[in-house]
Amino acid sequence: MKFVIVGYGRVGIRTADILQSEGHEVTVVDIDPGKVERARGEGFEAYEGDGDEESVLVEANVRDADALAALTGDLSVNLGACVIGDAFGCRTVMRIDDDYHADIYEKYAAEVDEVVYPERLGAAGAKTALLGGDFEALGDLTAGLSAVSVVVGPDAEIVGQRVVEVDLPQGALIYAHGRSNEPMTIPLPQTEIREGDELAFIAEPDRVEEVRARLAGTAAATN
Repeated sequence: MKFVIVGYGRVGIRTADILQSEGHEVTVVDIDPGKVERARGEGFEAYEGDGDEESVLVEANVRDADALAALTGDLSVNLGACVIGDAFGCRTVMRIDDDYHADIYEKYAAEVDEVVYPERLGAAGAKTALLGGDFEALGDLTAGLSAVSVVVGPDAEIVGQRVVEVDLPQGALIYAHGRSNEPMTIPLPQTEIREGDELAFIAEPDRVEEVRARLAGTAAATN
């Protein structure tokens, strides 16, 4: 598959490296000439410019891309890149910080297929480590998996179930849970799932849509 990565910082570098190691074709866009040079040194095709400029993304072959990930630290750039990617038929993934997650779901769902919260996941790792857990085990486990967050819809079959009761395909795992408008944490097995809760799960890439539909519900999963 072909991917465009906007932003070659900490998150973008790791994402690009994983995709490249799996044999995918990755193109990088960044406004910083030093980061562009670094990306080229790592074997990526890379372009210097604003990630929310259509001419820059066209030069980076967004027309032929299967998906675009906007992973800069600038929310407006990430949103602009996703709007452009969506116009060219790309699946779009947008990096935001925790403060914006409600607005993204409510306002930008049409242009953004998936939202990622790297700061939140990092905080969860720090908390786990401080409590004596081994967060590296999750990192090793997810190396070949996809991590996705969903909001539980009103028709989801899991509403009213406890986390321990949720039946998922082999290899899929719920690793974080949060009530509506509350921070996500590692769930207790007896936590009851309610409509509007947010769940984060990991699964093999070809099982993501199946798990998403089961957790979010048919109506939410098709939005």
